[in-house]
Amino acid sequence: IKKTKRNNSTRCLGAVADRPTDGKGAERCVVIHPGLKSNCDRARTPQARLEEAIGLARAIALEVAHAEVVVVARPRPSTLLGKGAVERLAGLIAGAPPVAGDSPEVAVAIIDGALTPVQQRNLERAWNCKVIDRTGLILEIFGARARTREGRLQVELAHLIYQRSRLVRTWTHLERQRGGIGIFGGPGETQIEADRRQIGGRITRLRRELKDVKRTRSLHRWARRRVPYPVIALVGYTNAGKSTLFNKLTKSRTVVANRLFVTLDPAMRGFELPSGRKAILSDTVGFISDLPHELVAAFHATLEEVCEADVIIHVRDAHHGDSEAQKEDVQHVLRELDLAVVVASGLIEVLNKVDLLPREEHVALANRAQRNNIPMVPVSALSGDGCSDLLALLDQRLSASGHVINVTIATREGASLAWLYDHGEVVERHDEEESIRLKVRLLPADAARFAKRRHVGV
Repeated sequence: IKKTKRNNSTRCLGAVADRPTDGKGAERCVVIHPGLKSNCDRARTPQARLEEAIGLARAIALEVAHAEVVVVARPRPSTLLGKGAVERLAGLIAGAPPVAGDSPEVAVAIIDGALTPVQQRNLERAWNCKVIDRTGLILEIFGARARTREGRLQVELAHLIYQRSRLVRTWTHLERQRGGIGIFGGPGETQIEADRRQIGGRITRLRRELKDVKRTRSLHRWARRRVPYPVIALVGYTNAGKSTLFNKLTKSRTVVANRLFVTLDPAMRGFELPSGRKAILSDTVGFISDLPHELVAAFHATLEEVCEADVIIHVRDAHHGDSEAQKEDVQHVLRELDLAVVVASGLIEVLNKVDLLPREEHVALANRAQRNNIPMVPVSALSGDGCSDLLALLDQRLSASGHVINVTIATREGASLAWLYDHGEVVERHDEEESIRLKVRLLPADAARFAKRRHVGV
C-alpha cells in the first residue's frame, strides 16, 4: 500500500494525479470500454461512453495513446475481455510507438467498467502494466482535486473501502511471519491480515472524523436557520456548467474549466433575488454515470446540503448528445439520497449551454420548456442569457412556499416594517393614523423569526 504524504490516502496510481498537464512527462495510457451486449439497450452508445472515459483519463493529465470499444459477448470471469482481445491488446500495449517525453511506454490501462480483483490482477500480468477500472479512475480524480480537509477525508475513506477488497494476493511474495520460540511460537498474522487490520482501523477513524464533520455541518445549518435565508442547491452531471452558473448568479470567482470533476468541495454564497429577498446558493460535486457507491456514501455529509435545500436546481448540458441519459444518472443519485419526492415534483431544470445550439434548436427548446410540467429554463451561464428568467422563477417558487399572515405594527416601528419588506412579500398595506395593517407572505422560518422579534421587542 503506497501512501502519499500530501493527503495520507491510499492511491491507485501513485502520483499520477500530480503530473504536469502540458503533456511533457505525462504517463501514457490506453482506454478500453467493454461493450457488453447485455447493455446494448442503454441510453448511451458505447462510443459515447468511450469518449467520457477518455475525458476522465485526461482529467488527471494522462496522455491517451489508444482508445477503443471492445465488444464482449460473454464476460470471462478471469479477464472480463475475451482471450483474443486480451492477446491483441497485449501486443498493442507492448508495441506502442514511442513519443517525446519521459514516459514513452504505456504505463496504465483503463477499463471503463467494473473489474474484480482477480480480473485486474490477470490483466496486469497479461499486459505488463498497471490496470485500473472506472471506479479506481474516478477515485484518483477525486483524490487529485479535493482541497479542503473534509474533501480529503471523504476521498481517503472511499479509497480505503475500495482498496480493502483488492488486497488478495497483493503480498504473495511474503510467507507467514513467525513470532517467538517454543511454547510461545506459532504462526503470526500474514501481511494481508496486517494490512486489512491497518486499513480497517484507519476506516474507523475516518468515519469518526466524518461524523464530526456531519455534526459541524448540522450546526452550520442550524445557525443559518437563525438567519433563515432559503438555500438553493445546484446539482447536475459533471461539466454541465454548475460552477459557471454559480459564478454568474452570485458574482463569485470559483474555479471553472471545461474538464470533468473540477468542483469537489462545496461552495456557498449569498445572492439577491429580483424581489429583494436574499438567498444562499450552494454549488455541489458533479455526478456521473456509474458513480461509485463508495463515493456516494463518503460524500453523504456534503450531499446533505442538497437534502436540506429549499429548492434544487438541476443543471443540464443541453448541447450534449447524451443529455437525457445524464439526467437519468443524476436522478438515480438523488434517489439514493432519499430525494425521490423532490425528483418527482420539486426540481427546476436549467438547460444550460443553449448558446452552443443552432437557433432553431434553441427556439424549439424554449417552446418545449413552456409546455413541460417540470419548470425548465433555457440559459447560457456563460453569457447570462436566460438568467433573469431563472431568478424570477426562483422568486416565484420561494413565494409559493410562504404563508400569508396579517400583521399590525405601530407607525413608529420603522425597523420592523423594513424587515418585513426585506424578508417577505407585502401583498396588501393599509396605513392608518397610528398603525399600519399589512398582509405579508413569509416563509415559515421567517414568520417564526418575526414573531420572536416582536416578542423580545426588537
